[in-house]
Amino acid sequence: MTASAASLQIRALEEYLRRPLFRRSGREVSLTSEGAALLPRVQRALGDLERALDDSRAERGAGPLRVSMLSSFLHHWLMPRLPRLRSQHPQIDLHIDTSTSLVDFVRDDQHAAIRMGNGGWPNLQEEKLLDEWLVPVCTPALYAKRGPVNDADDLARYTLVHSTSEPWTAWLLAGRITEDATSPLSGARIDDSSAIVRFALQGYGLALGRWSLVAEEVAAGNLVIASPKPVRYGRNYWFVCPQRAQTMDTLMAFRDWLRAEMAAFPPPPGAAAG
Repeated sequence: MTASAASLQIRALEEYLRRPLFRRSGREVSLTSEGAALLPRVQRALGDLERALDDSRAERGAGPLRVSMLSSFLHHWLMPRLPRLRSQHPQIDLHIDTSTSLVDFVRDDQHAAIRMGNGGWPNLQEEKLLDEWLVPVCTPALYAKRGPVNDADDLARYTLVHSTSEPWTAWLLAGRITEDATSPLSGARIDDSSAIVRFALQGYGLALGRWSLVAEEVAAGNLVIASPKPVRYGRNYWFVCPQRAQTMDTLMAFRDWLRAEMAAFPPPPGAAAG
């Protein structure tokens, strides 16, 4: 709903109740005493409604396990491990939806989600699964030609590949992404973390990749880490689900399998302990 549409709904509610719920002063909005008194009761009612809808759709616990996740996470981290999941848990019929948007677990037909962030999603069960790191990577041939990188001067030897969400300035500033951190130093700027990996594999330039996305290619020798200074990213991978989903045996088995796989996933060389 747009802000203007929400404003119209609020005014209609105030007219229906014949009392103001919000105090408006320019662009500042605060609750009146009447609004403050109404708020907790409305919150409880909406919470009861959400739980009732969840209970009425409890049959979703049978059949396929539906999990939403980032496309980049699916292609580069999860997909190589799916044969092990199938071997260890043949009872899990995993159906995957790729999206970067938050999941509405009442409206959407999803049981859980894997997202990057800092946690704090309200009214949901959440668990941090994996820390993320940013590492400069390129092909072995390009590394042999341009050499290692340790600072901004070294980056000047390379054509850089940029992601809008993982900019080079985040590596230079030890993981801090500031207002102007997405300004490219040089080279391509791409709003797709998976494309960053593909650009690096094609020898286009030096890419700043998330470790979870490039580790397989580094292990295979297709990419090399161009710096001994990996940087911890400001966001991590989280497993998120509504409370009622924790009664699903297949979901709990999938979560436990993820825990074990991620515990066995090593951090990049040079990563600081902890």
